[in-house]
Order: sequence, then C-alpha cells, then structure tokens
Amino acid sequence: MRQRASTRCPTPTVAGDERSLIPVDPSDTPCAGRRGSLRMLAGAAAGSCGLLPLTVSANDDTGPRAGDRLVAADGDGKTPLKIDDFKVDAKQIIAWPFDPAAGKTREDSRLNRVLLIRLDPARMDAPTRARAADGVVGYSSVCTHQACDVGAWKPEQQTLLCFCHFSQFKPLEGAAVAVGPATSRLAGLPLKQEGGVLVVAGPFDKRPGPGG
Repeated sequence: MRQRASTRCPTPTVAGDERSLIPVDPSDTPCAGRRGSLRMLAGAAAGSCGLLPLTVSANDDTGPRAGDRLVAADGDGKTPLKIDDFKVDAKQIIAWPFDPAAGKTREDSRLNRVLLIRLDPARMDAPTRARAADGVVGYSSVCTHQACDVGAWKPEQQTLLCFCHFSQFKPLEGAAVAVGPATSRLAGLPLKQEGGVLVVAGPFDKRPGPGG
C-alpha cells in the first residue's frame, strides 16, 4: 500500500557539529521559501515541505556585527531596511545582516537570518524595549527546537510561530517560549537606528538555533 506523504516538515538531520537538510524559510505557509524558484525546486524534490541540502556550522562565528545594516531576504540584497518599512503589528520581515565595509550580506550561514517585527514599545518588557529601535525588534529566525524557521506572526496571540512543530514565542518578552515543544527562547539581536535606517547594535545575545 502506498503511504500518504506527510504534511509536516521533516526534522533536520544532525551529525556532529553540523546540520544538514535545513528547511527553506517559511513565510505564511509551512514550506514557503525565500525565492519562488527555490520553493518550486525544493517542493518537487521533497514533497510538500521543501528542503534544500544546506550545511551550516554549529560553531559559526560570522554572524551579525555592530554596524551591520539589515536587508530584506527577498529584496535586492543591498537596500537597507528603514524604520518606516515596518508598521506596528504587521507581518514580520526576514532579513540578512549586510556588512557595509565588505559590501555584501552575511548569508554564508542560515544561522545569520534575522526576523524583524515592529511592536508597541509600551507593551514590551524592559530588556526587550532596550534592544528595540523605535519598536522594531530583531530575533534569530531559526527555531530553538529543531532548527526549522520561525515564519509567521500571530497578532491575536502576539506570538511568532514555527510551523514545523508549532512552537510559539513571545517577541514582546524577549521571544520567550509561549508554546512548546521548544524549551528556550529565540536569540535576540540588539538594534538601533541611524537616520531612520535600521542598524545592528551588537551580535546575537546567545547562539542561534538549537542548543543556544
């Protein structure tokens, strides 16, 4: 008898210090990717949950740095995001850090991907507000459970959702876990603004992804 294909994203495999078969980032659906062509190719290769063979070092130390700009992952790769690009409680934007000195994005590792969302500062706890830039907060987009992408904002619950295993995180409270199976918060990225442009104020406050 032929088995039905699962609609849930598979678990990334783990081998030593490296992870492989990491899912392409979801946006509003479990398996939507960063670029349409990659979504189609990955979907054809891996069924309903598109996977791309991708290996990232668990000891990666080339993440966001103070002074980096942030560029939309689905953009042109060079136009910096501005505070005005975000509306309060609107959909999140997934971004890469952009090194202005080198003139390129830090996209060698998926662990560098940043989830950005603008929220009401009055509703943030004090540590979150201190890391925000006019209400825009930044977190790792890699789930701390099994390295899937945290890819949806649920405004009614005020949580960020990982579609693979349905963990939820509270961005108003430092991305603390609201619903498991994840047991640890998302890594936070301190932000500031310079002339209305979003700027990274420092590295992630802990290692992104599982084990952080």
